[in-house]
Amino acid sequence: MSVRTGLTTLIAVAAVFTLTSCGGESRGSTEQAPVEISVKNLAYSPNSVTVHTGQTVTWIFEDQGMPHDVVFAELGIKSDLQGSGTYSQTFDKAGTFTYTCTPHPNMTGTIIVEE
Repeated sequence: MSVRTGLTTLIAVAAVFTLTSCGGESRGSTEQAPVEISVKNLAYSPNSVTVHTGQTVTWIFEDQGMPHDVVFAELGIKSDLQGSGTYSQTFDKAGTFTYTCTPHPNMTGTIIVEE
């Protein structure tokens, strides 16, 4: 192996590593970044996210002692947690889905699921 070939390979590997570690898209990878929503201070944050079909969204309940949940009325889905822990939902079909908190109906959010 010549020095030039070795250097070219090293540069190519470094470029791929840099793109991947900085959040760049790696071509050919089917892995999707985790999507997390904080439930804290009477708000979902962020309150709107876009994901792809098959992707999972996780809500992290961070308000100690304050009851919150995640309810998708149009899907008939309600989280089984009330104010602590995490709740995850995988979205298998495209669409726009609104969710609310039963004890705090002013808390709303939207999941946009694309193909």
